[in-house]
Amino acid sequence: MLNKNTILSLLLLFVPISIAAHFLEWGAAIVFITSCLAIVPLAAWMGTATEEIAVVAGPTFGGLLNATFGNATELIIALIALNAGLVNVVKATITGSIIGNLLLVMGLSMLLGGLRYKEQSFQPIVARVNASSMNLAVIAMLLPTAMDATTPDIDEATLQRLSVAVAGVLIVVYALTLLFSMKTHSYLLDVGMVDVESQEGNDVSSSTEEPEHKVNLGLWIGVLLGVTLLVALESELLVGTLEEATSQLGLTALFTGVILLPIIGNAAEHATAVTVAMKNKMDLSVSVAVGSSLQIALFVAPVLVIAGWFLGQPMDLDFNPFELVAVAVAVLIANSISSDGKSNWLEGILLIAAYLVLGLAFYFHPVVEGLA
Repeated sequence: MLNKNTILSLLLLFVPISIAAHFLEWGAAIVFITSCLAIVPLAAWMGTATEEIAVVAGPTFGGLLNATFGNATELIIALIALNAGLVNVVKATITGSIIGNLLLVMGLSMLLGGLRYKEQSFQPIVARVNASSMNLAVIAMLLPTAMDATTPDIDEATLQRLSVAVAGVLIVVYALTLLFSMKTHSYLLDVGMVDVESQEGNDVSSSTEEPEHKVNLGLWIGVLLGVTLLVALESELLVGTLEEATSQLGLTALFTGVILLPIIGNAAEHATAVTVAMKNKMDLSVSVAVGSSLQIALFVAPVLVIAGWFLGQPMDLDFNPFELVAVAVAVLIANSISSDGKSNWLEGILLIAAYLVLGLAFYFHPVVEGLA
């Protein structure tokens, strides 16, 4: 049976295939599909390199490094799409990343973990803090959208200035959440990790000691830089063929941005969250799923707004009302299910069902101008 590493290694073959497809002009759909498949293992290698460097960097800087590069693949794809003027696709990707992590990833984790363990638990106070942070993200998206809806004559420049100001607030809040989780209240996360370590310790003989993990820092820095360049190259191929390919495949760019691109850019991290949940490490699984959503909402989205300002692209926090409703629904359901700090397989089913309903809605959503 193929394991995760074998599958990722095989998918690396799509890196040269996608490049060949571009230069040999095999068609937009082929280039789009192969570049999507190529990004999946590259994102995994980027995550591995970041984790290895973090081991040497120490807990504080390492945690900051992991937090910064956690969604680097999605950020690179979004920046290239933004530079190409696909502002609405970028907004759709932000929407999809948030609802995908909160509903699909956490749902699969609770379902598969719950099938092996009757009930799993995680720190409820962490869940509450994360819920409050996600509520702030919804408010940040709601106000510019509401201002546009209630003020017909408002100009684009005003909405962008408001969004840049709000983006600054969100980045400050994101920095403070890192301070909270890594410094002032790190013990809240340590509780869950201690449980994990004690459980692992019971599975290993006390007389056996694992060899010290040595990290070749220069090698992993080189891997990180090389993979980042390849992700940027594949993202160029993906974005360059996105509109023509989605039309050929019978998909709207809205559905592609909300559903396909977030799954592709974060597939490796999604697999990690599900895997650790099946090992009864629900604290870590929820941390990966919700933490990724928070990073998108409080860091990636604001960075893209500020980048749009510098690039001369009209990127703001005025989202399609349909996307805003989807994010609000995802946050509401995820918060209500995770608030008690316990999970089971049925709650996982409910989250997945909510994701499927939203996915179907985006699939059948009529083509919107600018997202054709």
